[in-house]
Amino acid sequence: MPSAAAELVFDEATKVYQGRDGAAVDQLSLTVSAGDICVLVGPSGGGKTTALKLVNRLIELTSGDIRIDDRSIRDHNLTELRRSIGYVIQQVGLFPHMTVEANIGTVPKLLGRPRSWIKERSAELLDLVGLDPSYAKRFPAQLSGGERQRVGLARALAANPTLMLMDEPFGAIDPIVRSRLQDEFLRLQRELRKTVVFVTHDIDEAIKVGDRIAILREGGRLAQYDTPMQILEHPVDDFVADFVGRDRALKALALKTLGDLPLAPATEDGLPRLPADTSLRDALALLIAERRDALVVVGADGAPLGVVRREDLLK
Repeated sequence: MPSAAAELVFDEATKVYQGRDGAAVDQLSLTVSAGDICVLVGPSGGGKTTALKLVNRLIELTSGDIRIDDRSIRDHNLTELRRSIGYVIQQVGLFPHMTVEANIGTVPKLLGRPRSWIKERSAELLDLVGLDPSYAKRFPAQLSGGERQRVGLARALAANPTLMLMDEPFGAIDPIVRSRLQDEFLRLQRELRKTVVFVTHDIDEAIKVGDRIAILREGGRLAQYDTPMQILEHPVDDFVADFVGRDRALKALALKTLGDLPLAPATEDGLPRLPADTSLRDALALLIAERRDALVVVGADGAPLGVVRREDLLK
C-alpha cells in the first residue's frame, strides 16, 4: 500500500497557556522533509510533547502555523486530520477489551474499511513488526511490554499515514528490549519511509534514530536543528554542548561503521574479527576490552575485507 510521505513545517508555532508566564512553545520554526525522522529533545519544560501535540491539534496553536504539505492544519477537518496521522505513545493505549487484530484495525474501521480488508491488513502489519499471526486473536493483557509497543506501532501504520507522531514510544521498556525496538523501527522506516516526529528525553536515542535533531531550550525555544553528526561535532553554544554531553566525540563514533573506513590488507592472523556494519564506537570498545591495537573487518559472508587499527578509529 504505497503512500507518499508528507513535508511538515513549523512556522513560528507558539503555544501560550493562560495564566502561565512565558510560552510552552515559542516561535518554533523548522521543516521536516518528507520521509525524514525529526527527533525533538530538550530539558523538562522544553515543550517537546506540546510541540508534538500541536501537529494533530490535541493542543491548539496560540499563534503561528503548522503546515502538512503546504496546507495549514487549521484548514483540515479535525477528525480527518487526526485519522490521517499515525500516533504512538509511551503508554501504548491499546483498548484492553479488544483483540490485537481489532486494535490494529481501529482507524481503518472508522474509515469504513471492510472486515476482510482489516483482517488482511492486520496480518500484514503483524508480520511487518515481527509478531506471529497468532497474536491477532490475543488481548493486550496477554502481551509483554515490548509486544504491546509493536502492536501500537502496527496500529499507527494501519491506515498508511504520511506522517507519524511518536511520543517517547520506547521510554517505559528495559534497555535491551528498547534497543531491539529501535532497530526494528529503523528497519521499518527504511522500508516505508514515513515522515516522523519523535519525542525522547534520551540524547543517545535521538542520535540513533534521527535524521535530524531539534534541541529545545526551556520555554520551547529552538537551540539547534541539524543532523546528529553536525550537532555532535559543531554544537552552536554551551547549552547544546552540555546537553549532548562531554562524550559527544564518542557518540559521533556510533554514527559511522567499519565499512566506512579505508582498510589495510588483512595479512595478520589471530586478530579479533567484526562485521563491516559494526559501529566505530563498538569496535573501539572491543579493542579496549581485549587490549588489542587492530582487528579484522569481515563481510556478510565472513570473508576478511581488511584490517583497521585503533589509531584509524581515533582519527
